[in-house]
Amino acid sequence: MLFRLIVPAFPEVNIYSRIAKRTTALGPVIIVSVANKMTGIKVEVIDENNCYLKRGALIGQDGLLDHRKLQLQRPAQIIGFYCGLSSTIERVWQIAEFYKSCGCFILAGGWHVHYAPEESLKQGIDVVIHGDGELIIQQIIKCFAEHQPVSHLPGISYLDASAKYQRNLPLMLEQEDLNSLPYPDFGLLRYAKMKIYPISRTRGCSRNCEYCSVKGRPRSASGQHLFEQFQWLVETRNAREFFLVDDRAEENREQMMVFFEAVAEKYSRSKSINIQVRLEIADDPEFLKAAYRAGVKVLCIGCESPIDQELKAMAKGYTSKDMLKRLKILRSFFYRHGMWIWGYPERLTGEHIDAGKRYKIFKKFIRQANLDTVQILKPIPLIGTTLRERLAEENRLFPLELVPWSKYDGNYACFMPDNMSLRQLQDMPTKLMSKFYHPLSSVRIAIKTLVFPFDYLIRGWDGWYRGWRNDLRRFGGYLLIASWLRRHRKEKFLEKIEKFQQPL
Repeated sequence: MLFRLIVPAFPEVNIYSRIAKRTTALGPVIIVSVANKMTGIKVEVIDENNCYLKRGALIGQDGLLDHRKLQLQRPAQIIGFYCGLSSTIERVWQIAEFYKSCGCFILAGGWHVHYAPEESLKQGIDVVIHGDGELIIQQIIKCFAEHQPVSHLPGISYLDASAKYQRNLPLMLEQEDLNSLPYPDFGLLRYAKMKIYPISRTRGCSRNCEYCSVKGRPRSASGQHLFEQFQWLVETRNAREFFLVDDRAEENREQMMVFFEAVAEKYSRSKSINIQVRLEIADDPEFLKAAYRAGVKVLCIGCESPIDQELKAMAKGYTSKDMLKRLKILRSFFYRHGMWIWGYPERLTGEHIDAGKRYKIFKKFIRQANLDTVQILKPIPLIGTTLRERLAEENRLFPLELVPWSKYDGNYACFMPDNMSLRQLQDMPTKLMSKFYHPLSSVRIAIKTLVFPFDYLIRGWDGWYRGWRNDLRRFGGYLLIASWLRRHRKEKFLEKIEKFQQPL
């Protein structure tokens, strides 16, 4: 019996496409690593975003994996889907329809189906797993193999014989002992080329940001467990680059320090680690020095907005003045990737800032912060967030018939703004990104390459390489934005939503 777990393709090229071709989601790999311990079961993970196959073999004319050919070549009886991103859920439904016609048993897990299980159950999914699937995946497979119903299992949703929605207690499965999880076996990932290996120590988040769907009490494995996972990947996969996928690396600081110290002692800075953090770590010099010694190169920082009213609405807990000070401190240690949200919906009773002033504030702040790379997206009213609930109450969400889930990737306006026009909400982030990712970066790359011997003698390798690398990424970002704009103009998305009138 074959259990195939699928990570669905993004609906279109976006800012994550490049890195997605070099890594994968960690959750599906851990799930199949647990299932692989069962006797009589074969398992595999297929990530459609990291799938290196020649067109015509298992790749269709649309450039996506042809599951019909795959099923003929290697038939699976149980199909699982990773549904962590709302923007990929329509692709899940499309593939599920095919596998359903093959008589497969279909599972789904992830934040989107957790918050909207009935929606996907009506699209051909047999069972939605709520929470940590490692706790129940073996039981589900065993029930299927023995032709037994799964309706008694905890933490799942399903449709009964009369097509009535059912959900079993507990409402969400939570793995308490994260130290007991197996090391992720990336050898079970087919067709992929791995360069950046995801690792994790923490689940849940103690913060309650309005726009974020990651909820629940934070639970952490020990720093020693994370180091052993790290070391195992180095020794078995020759891994050199890592991404800590935890939303906040500083959660449970003491154990993170244990990890940093172990890596620094064993590998010094010979490995590269990217982490996601809050700006507050700039106030912790001991943490910064430990991270630097362990080989942390890039910080992905949720800056969100340089506008104090928006930071307050998001419940970030700091001001724009605090942000600038902390970003400058972090520059001394790391590359900083700043993540921003343009046009965050103010509360209707709040003070409005017009789009022109807002644009100038963003542009000035990003220039002053001197970030290495940036991403500027529109607010995404994700299912399960307080933001979506607020916009629904204010009657500002576009219906899914007009703006489907596939547009929920940060590149499209999903709601009616109250502080700017629809065109400003849709176009301004790209305009800001175009100021940062500029075609003249190609000229600077050439100049810096030519003056390398002299610059190296003056500033050393790090001083020269940082500027050269940033210009290289800025030119690559320019090409990506130009490609996206050409496709966007053909689609005429903005024209469609501008015709839609929805009273506030």
